[in-house]
Amino acid sequence: MPGGRLTQQERRQIARGLADGLAYAEIARQLDRPTSTVTREVTRNGGPAGYRADTAHRATEQRAHRKKAAASSRGDRPDAAPQPYGRDAAEVSAYEEVLTNVLLASGAPLMMSRVLAALSISDSGSLTAAELAEHLRVSPASVSKAVAFLETQSMVRRVREGRRERYVVDDDIMHQSMMASARSTAQVAETARRGVPVLGAGSPAGNRLENMARYLEFVSESIERAAEQAHDILYTRAPDLPEENAEKDAPA
Repeated sequence: MPGGRLTQQERRQIARGLADGLAYAEIARQLDRPTSTVTREVTRNGGPAGYRADTAHRATEQRAHRKKAAASSRGDRPDAAPQPYGRDAAEVSAYEEVLTNVLLASGAPLMMSRVLAALSISDSGSLTAAELAEHLRVSPASVSKAVAFLETQSMVRRVREGRRERYVVDDDIMHQSMMASARSTAQVAETARRGVPVLGAGSPAGNRLENMARYLEFVSESIERAAEQAHDILYTRAPDLPEENAEKDAPA
């Protein structure tokens, strides 16, 4: 079984397989690769509908370059502070990339996905623009633009600290996101229903819009109801660490 990174030709074969409606397992079999390799490749590069072979290849090369630069930077600072809670820095970095790409595949723009992932994996759930810019190796202006978008989605809020701003992702981020989604869906439903008398209640187009409105209203109400019922789950805390582990693993 071939190992190593996917080649550009293999990525083009993945793209053809997706266009033909093949399952990940079938594409992987044709490539003689594990199914997980294909799944991960597609997920981190736009999903089944947005996957583009050449774009995915360039993105992979850019990620490899960033990792090499980061590794070089860490090498210049051998006394860098250890990760809290006994975490492995490489595993944390790899997970952050996976989370970023899943958010990207769900429809969030790249920089917004990177900012949200960075905030989500921080223990405090908050970072300043300067901290985010340094962590992501981007300009503060890029961070500010991303946060502005995330604010419209009720996923991040700003807190003023003197002359600087701190960006916060609350524990109930998913609840706020679901409620915002429900409101957005309800708005589409209402707009669809307004078109029914315009096009005629007995016409095919009018009937289509009416059914669309009824469907979206049901979905919106279901999301809102489920989100409210599940809200308390977001505030469930894991049992405290044993005292000896807490002293060893907790950040200083």
